[in-house]
Amino acid sequence: MSAEGDAKKRLAAQAALDYVIDGTVIGVGTGSTVNFFIEALIPYRNRVRAAVSSSNASTERLRAGGIAVLDLNDVDDLGLYVDGADEATRSLHLIKGGGAALTREKIVAAAAARFVCIADESKMVERLGTFPLPVEVIPMARALVTRKLAAYGGRAVWRQGVVTDNGNHILDVHGLTIEDPPAMESELNQIAGVVTVGLFARRPADVLILGTRGGTQVLK
Repeated sequence: MSAEGDAKKRLAAQAALDYVIDGTVIGVGTGSTVNFFIEALIPYRNRVRAAVSSSNASTERLRAGGIAVLDLNDVDDLGLYVDGADEATRSLHLIKGGGAALTREKIVAAAAARFVCIADESKMVERLGTFPLPVEVIPMARALVTRKLAAYGGRAVWRQGVVTDNGNHILDVHGLTIEDPPAMESELNQIAGVVTVGLFARRPADVLILGTRGGTQVLK
């Protein structure tokens, strides 16, 4: 990522601090833009009681910065979740999973009252699908799911050498035509062996903060 791209990510990440409510537990996602958010949060770590993390990598960063990390099972109320995206639309539908943490990200997003997505402006698209759709699969089902996805016009490529924090594999699906993201999310999730897909449409973002050359743009 260029220095300009990083600067845009930092802007979006910094703006997300405005949504943090003092004394609460917040959900924290995974990825390069989220790393900037964690960096921005650390000087204000006393504002939050703790965090719930969507990946081992983010957990390590949070703890290194002095922020306690809790298991989601031990948290009754998660008011805010902050995470990035690989693609986003004006409907606040997202593709996520470039960092292979999509299942835990989807769980934390579902648990949160408000999902704030942070990204640089290059992630905004008219229609999802240029970025290959990540699908987390049980290892023994990889070939089966690949064949099933072909029926949707998708070419699934195994992300070799990558094992998720859950011990599963990732298929990156190229060439999908995603006209109705919530419907496709539901359908693909029903394929036997699929853990979850990287479409965040049935539970989209509530707020999208885009870092741009001129500052931040907020969509709600």
